[in-house]
Amino acid sequence: MTNRWWIYQKERFPLLAHGPLVIVFCLAVMLFSALQQGDALPDITRIAGAVISTLILFFQLRVADEFKDFEIDAKFRPHRAVPRGLVSLHELARLAFAGAAIQFLIALFIDVGLLPILIGVWAYIGLMTKEFFVKDWLVNNPSVYLLSHMLVMPLIAFYVSTFDWLCACRVIPSGLGWLLLLSFCCGLVLELGRKIKVPASERTGVETYSGLWGSKTAVILWTASVAASVFAYINAASYIGGSALFLSLGAAVLLLALITAVLFPGKSAQPFRGTEKLIEPSSGLVALTLYLGLGPLQALLG
Repeated sequence: MTNRWWIYQKERFPLLAHGPLVIVFCLAVMLFSALQQGDALPDITRIAGAVISTLILFFQLRVADEFKDFEIDAKFRPHRAVPRGLVSLHELARLAFAGAAIQFLIALFIDVGLLPILIGVWAYIGLMTKEFFVKDWLVNNPSVYLLSHMLVMPLIAFYVSTFDWLCACRVIPSGLGWLLLLSFCCGLVLELGRKIKVPASERTGVETYSGLWGSKTAVILWTASVAASVFAYINAASYIGGSALFLSLGAAVLLLALITAVLFPGKSAQPFRGTEKLIEPSSGLVALTLYLGLGPLQALLG
């Protein structure tokens, strides 16, 4: 297809990559709540509403990034969709607001109690778009920048959880804090994973964590984020009767992270073919595995 929006989504928001992870993420969060209550699992309407709303939220985050990065992209990455004129910021903004209208109608249809939480998530995304009105300070403190932007992940996870317990008039599930921590840590894994490059792939004006801290430190921090994700996952799983099978998934994820970190080429090392691109797909696999183990597999296997 040559449609420019199809090209845009392939380049900047690939649905085939984001869609499955969003579906599993939503199922994990909603089932974590439902499995504790011992009641019926969420119906397809609430699941579909949560998935569509969440997918739109991640698209809105992408649009926010397009606005934040426009000047840098125009200077250093003119090949990207917006600088080269494939789509405009104005068009993306209209699409993001259309998505907000869909989210609003979904919340209104399913449970009006979802709206205040949705508005809270929108407000945080708005603050992120404005760099919390302290852009220069955040740019000079990349660790704070990273952590502040990753806080949107537990906010989204909390919103998704309300599609179960709030809509079903239940109490907030026990251990929800561990689930929110898991979403935060998995967000770190994904964000670090997509911005760790080998020295030969670094480009002027394109900020990466490997460029900021060095490849070795960045990979260590990525591995620590995986370990923190597994720690949160194990504690969350204990609230839904996590068996040895599910706990073994955590061990497998840790092993994957260690193998990835060892194989990632250092500054002077001659890389094995393909290992320089190993961290980003491994990050997606880490998140997908942990979310699958937290709720969907538990429901499937009983």
